[in-house]
Amino acid sequence: MTGTNPAHKRDIKSLHFDELQSVAQPSYRARQITDWLYKKRVGSFGEMTDLPQALRTQLASKFSLSKIDVVRILGSRDTTRKFLFRLSDGNLIECVLIPASPALYGSPSDRQTLCVSTQVGCAYGCRFCASGLDGWKRNLTPDEIVNQIVAVEKESGERVDNIVFMGMGEPLANYENLLRAIQIINAPWGLSIGARHITISTSGLVPQIRQLAEQPLQVRLAISLHGATDEVRDRIMPINRKYNLSTLLEVCRYFISRKKQRITFEYILIAQVNDSDEQARQLAQHARAVEAKVNLIPYNKVESLDWLRPTPDRQQKFLAVLRANGVRTTLRREKGDDIAAACGQLRLQTARELAAPLSGGGG
Repeated sequence: MTGTNPAHKRDIKSLHFDELQSVAQPSYRARQITDWLYKKRVGSFGEMTDLPQALRTQLASKFSLSKIDVVRILGSRDTTRKFLFRLSDGNLIECVLIPASPALYGSPSDRQTLCVSTQVGCAYGCRFCASGLDGWKRNLTPDEIVNQIVAVEKESGERVDNIVFMGMGEPLANYENLLRAIQIINAPWGLSIGARHITISTSGLVPQIRQLAEQPLQVRLAISLHGATDEVRDRIMPINRKYNLSTLLEVCRYFISRKKQRITFEYILIAQVNDSDEQARQLAQHARAVEAKVNLIPYNKVESLDWLRPTPDRQQKFLAVLRANGVRTTLRREKGDDIAAACGQLRLQTARELAAPLSGGGG
C-alpha cells in the first residue's frame, strides 16, 4: 500500500487489531490503542496517556498518525453538506454527508449517510461523471478512507451510521485498501458500523465483484448500470467494452448466490440517451433476472458536459414501466445539487480552483 507520509511510515489506523497485538505487548495494549484511536480519537501518540512512555515512543518511531485537514464545508438548502479535505501530500478529496433519506439503499429515515471517496480522481471515465474529468492521481490508503468518517463526525457533531462508497474514484479498483478500511469501519474495536449499513458501488469490475462475493463481510453491492444495452452502455461507460452486460450480469448472479442478498442497480437517467421505454423494459428484464432493486437517479448537471436531465414526466414514465414489470424501484430525490454534491458531481479539485470565487454555491 502506498502511503502519503513523507517518512513513508505506515499509518497506525491502517492496522488490524491482530497486527496491533503483534507490535504492542502485552496484548491488552492493542485494546488501549484502539480505544484512543477510535473512541477518544486522539491526534498524537503522546496523548495515549495510559500507555508506557517507551511504548508511545516505539509506536511514534514505527508508525504515523495522520489526519485529513478540512479545507471547506458547503451546506445545501436541503441540509446536505459537502466536505473538501486536504491529504498529507496536498491532494484534495470530497465526501458528502447526506440527510436522512428512506429511499437511499433501504436506509431507515433517521440515519446519517456519508458518501465516501476511495481514490484521488478516477481512471474509468464514465461520460456523465465529474470525478474522472481530470484523470486519476492515486488510491487512498485505509487510514485516509477511515479518516473521512472520523473527520465528518468531528465537524458535524453527528454519528455517521450508513456508509456508501460512491464518492470520488472506483472503489473496487482500490480493492485491498477498501477492504481493509471496511474491516476497520465494521469492527467493534473500530468504528463499529454494521456491514449491512455499508454499500460499495462499482461501475462493473467483474473480477473484483467475484472476489467480494467470497468475503464473509455482508456489505451491500450497488452496480452503476446506467445503460440497459451494450450499445448505450458503451457510449457512456468505457468499462463496458472490457466487461459487457452479459459478463456483468453473470457475476451478479454469482454474487447473490454467495451472499444471499439483493443487489441494487443504479441508473442515472440522461435525456434521449438511456431514458426510453425500451431501455426501461430491457432494464426490467435484467433486474428480474438477478432479483435486483433499481435506484433511478435523474442526471445532475456537470459543468463542461452537455447531458440533460429528462423531464419529470419522462422520469415518471420510465419508473412506471419498471414497476409495471414487477421491479422494485425508487426514484431518488435530488440532494445537494446546489453545492455540486449530488450523484456524479464530485470532482478533483486543484489549488487554483480553490482560489477562485465560488459560483452559485457550488464546490
